[in-house]
Amino acid sequence: MAQHGTGAPDGPAGRHARDAARITALVEGASADDWSRPSPVPEWTALDVVKHLVEWPRDFLKGAGIDLEPLDVDADPPAAWKRHVADIQSILDDPAGRVLSNPNTGDKPVDEAIDQFYTADIWAHSWDLAKALGREPDLGEERCRAALEGMKPIEQLLRDSGQFGPAVPVPDDASPQDKLVAFIGRDPAWRPEG
Repeated sequence: MAQHGTGAPDGPAGRHARDAARITALVEGASADDWSRPSPVPEWTALDVVKHLVEWPRDFLKGAGIDLEPLDVDADPPAAWKRHVADIQSILDDPAGRVLSNPNTGDKPVDEAIDQFYTADIWAHSWDLAKALGREPDLGEERCRAALEGMKPIEQLLRDSGQFGPAVPVPDDASPQDKLVAFIGRDPAWRPEG
């Protein structure tokens, strides 16, 4: 049987499967009461984190001619999340040469666009969701270090986009994860009670 797309662990399909599984574990472990818990993202609850990760990529993919039906995250967050992950994974497993056109990102193969913009977002927001649910996330030291090094040269562009808050000061000896989350505007010491 021929393998479709880039399902290798280091390809777009493999990275999405791995990073989505991190959110899936959090979503499956959440109780009905957990969805209203505050998150480190100002004015967002745990539910808002999941809604963000489901809603924006479904709209984004219209730029590749992919029209996924809207999902009701409010009604059943775990079911909506699992359906969404399956939808995205099927696109990555067989991108079929589709190109995503977007005025902000230009034209890119759909699997590369998902990998660059969406899978990276899942990975970063897994920290927010874990914190909202009272868990201690581990994003991986090397990956945090690499992500931060990649973002530093375009810091002003990122800040101007409105996607990141002001950087939070951390000590020079902070962990790579704490430095990364502080750079994107989160307080590494944030707790749900705080």
